[in-house]
Amino acid sequence: MALFSWKLMSVSYFASCFLFLPHSIQSFTMRSTFILPLFIFLAALHATAQPTRFISVKKTEIIGVDGKPFHMVGTNLGNWLVPEGYMFKFKHSSSPRLIQEVLNELVGPDAANVFWKKYLDNYITREDIRYLKSIGMNSIRIPFHYKLFTNEDYLGGRGEKRGFALMDRVVQWCKQENLYVLLDMHCAPGGQTGDNIDDSWGYPYLFENAESQQLTIDIWRKIARHYKNETIILGYDLLNEPIAHFFDATVLNPLLEPLYKRIVKAVREEDKNHLIFLGGAQWNSNFKVFGSPFDSKLVYTFHKYWTPATIDVIQDYIDFGNKYQVPIYCGETGENTDEWVMQFRKLMDEQRIGWHFWPYKKMDNTRGIVSFPIPEGFQTVMAFADTTRTTFEQVRKVSPSDRKATLKALDGFLENCLFKNCTGNKGYIEALGFKEK
Repeated sequence: MALFSWKLMSVSYFASCFLFLPHSIQSFTMRSTFILPLFIFLAALHATAQPTRFISVKKTEIIGVDGKPFHMVGTNLGNWLVPEGYMFKFKHSSSPRLIQEVLNELVGPDAANVFWKKYLDNYITREDIRYLKSIGMNSIRIPFHYKLFTNEDYLGGRGEKRGFALMDRVVQWCKQENLYVLLDMHCAPGGQTGDNIDDSWGYPYLFENAESQQLTIDIWRKIARHYKNETIILGYDLLNEPIAHFFDATVLNPLLEPLYKRIVKAVREEDKNHLIFLGGAQWNSNFKVFGSPFDSKLVYTFHKYWTPATIDVIQDYIDFGNKYQVPIYCGETGENTDEWVMQFRKLMDEQRIGWHFWPYKKMDNTRGIVSFPIPEGFQTVMAFADTTRTTFEQVRKVSPSDRKATLKALDGFLENCLFKNCTGNKGYIEALGFKEK
């Protein structure tokens, strides 16, 4: 600020000196030799004196608002806006749609809707965000389902503004804590992965369906319009883990980058401020699908689970970043031993690769940042979820006779997942380089 004031004083001095020059020497020649450089100087001063309000990129580095490299360190808010079966200890009912079916069959749709409303309010609260900042994080990644931005039924409700109501709340908490936010479309229309994680129908229909593609573009356009001036937003992760390895990559992989280009074009028509993150094919592992960067603020993201914690497993991504002079970033990793987590985290820190470990919160789990206990009676819910229920007769046969007990178990889940009932996994936290206060 002192330097900026000095610059302004200097400009004011030189400008005042010119004003008091004799009129005879305020000639065209003088104006061209003095005023033009002065204006150029003022313009340059304005450009350099204005701090950037948004996270940016410079070659292979992500750049913070202070003009210095910004090394992302944080976690994913998994299981909040995109429930996953394994987080509920379900073996077979793995996707949001299947989990919703379990609850509808157990307690009926009305009671299930009540559960989901409270679930969305309880699973991530102001206290969770405050805690994440307090242990040393500077950013989080928020997976979301496209249905939150449509009129399709999802988790007990519908409405095009539902997603913004939920996300705005967390974004404001993060803004208060100076905790940056990356928005991740975990479930895209039609399905971008073709497995449980995208809540799809067993195939990445997104890449073969024009209507689903247009809806994806329209939702991202809407999100970009809504958040274009929000400085705590780090950027947009367009498609999580597109194109699982089960499918014909020779057919599907060439379709990925063209769709990315269409989404980016729509986003940039609304928002020129934020970073855009592009995940590789085959679970964010394959960067060979990419050509030269086509936008000035791209970050390329990979995911790595259950590999050796050695540089050779990420060397291809490092080489890609160096070749095209773009930042790379690890959007998901973790769910491993404390020793592995520490080794892999240190590896990425050494290579200046930002990261968001998975997950933040999980029931009865030590391979994450915090855990909460299994509620009394929840084993009945788990057992029901894992039974065969392909006919109404089977549903009736395996349904618990005491629905009040089932409702109590679900209420117990809602209570236990509150931050006050969570316990930090000290070893995992320290392996990430964080520390509880």
